[in-house]
Amino acid sequence: MRLKDKVAIVTGGGVGIGKAYAHGLAKEGAKVVVADIQDTEAQKVAADIKAAGGEAIAVAVDVTSPEKTQAMAAAALKAYGRIDILVNNAGLYSALKKKPFMDIDPDEWDRVMAVNVKGLWHCVKAVYPAMKQQHKGKIINISSGTTQGGTPNFLHYVSSKGAVISFTRALAREVGGDNICVNSIMPGLTISGPNQEGVTSAEQLADRRKSRALQRDQYPADLVGTVIFLASDDSDFMTGQAIGVDGGQHMH
Repeated sequence: MRLKDKVAIVTGGGVGIGKAYAHGLAKEGAKVVVADIQDTEAQKVAADIKAAGGEAIAVAVDVTSPEKTQAMAAAALKAYGRIDILVNNAGLYSALKKKPFMDIDPDEWDRVMAVNVKGLWHCVKAVYPAMKQQHKGKIINISSGTTQGGTPNFLHYVSSKGAVISFTRALAREVGGDNICVNSIMPGLTISGPNQEGVTSAEQLADRRKSRALQRDQYPADLVGTVIFLASDDSDFMTGQAIGVDGGQHMH
């Protein structure tokens, strides 16, 4: 139980990869705050964690809202008295359709940035006072392998995930004195249900398998171990890093 008595917030924890993060952290002993704009899904994940013997609460959150992210942190503190881990996982991806950059609607561009970049900032601002007071914390930002390959027809998404890496590095410099570690993960294309519908074809999945050193599909479970490592004391001297977890598609 590498995370016994730790308290973790997972944004976007009600669905897809975030759900796997929430379950994985709980299995390692963390008390998990499942935060998602899809409140019903978050409630289900929290209930499943409790049914499996873990501790969890669900919190409805819109990461674009300073008030709602502050309320998320307040709910975590009210329930568990501390915040040790933030997994900044909430993001816009599956709702987006690939299109040439000339065809991207300005409002859609702004929405992607509001969720995928500004949302991280709101969440960090919400948890920082508790982590600073504890003089310890782990912030894990979810970027994307698309930043390494320059995936076309997805300019707003790839740009937002590139910003996550720079955000991680700059924040790590600012909070290092508070003994807070800030790292990012760059997942490869991960099969997690809804993210394949209308976004990824069977041919694209086959091409992705061929491009990896480990030539198979990627699943949420492939990312959980890295999140647990970054959330644990084992990574106490790592900060500002971007870790690729993509079966060796991109090598750094």
